[in-house]
Amino acid sequence: MKQFIKVFFLRGALFCGLGPVIMAIVYIFLSASGVVETVAVSTMIREIFTSTLMAFIAAGISAVYTVDRLALPVAGLIQGSVLLLDYLLIYLLNGWLKPEPQIIVLFIVIFIAAFAAIWFIIYKVTQRQISRLNKEIINN
Repeated sequence: MKQFIKVFFLRGALFCGLGPVIMAIVYIFLSASGVVETVAVSTMIREIFTSTLMAFIAAGISAVYTVDRLALPVAGLIQGSVLLLDYLLIYLLNGWLKPEPQIIVLFIVIFIAAFAAIWFIIYKVTQRQISRLNKEIINN
């Protein structure tokens, strides 16, 4: 558990700066399309801090894959659950997602579908690489 916490904080600290960068990119597009022209300073401050926290948690939770006692699907379920809560709570707090049941359910469905698709692709690519390496070891 000590190792997990150490890796969680290290990964979170390394990548938390990407949250505000991604937020700035979103605002570039919102501004270019005329959706947002100005943002209140208090709103920007809150969004910078919360997007930093969101990115910290998102990066840190990948440390769950370093816990040897967890089966891969369980680690994936933990990561997906933490990411879903992380994004959902920050999006609601910042007003990026309307607090309406149908919108929240749609967000959850899209998140689960996207997470499952990405997880499946990464799993298959990794599985293919392991098979190729095993064949190379056997042939040499």
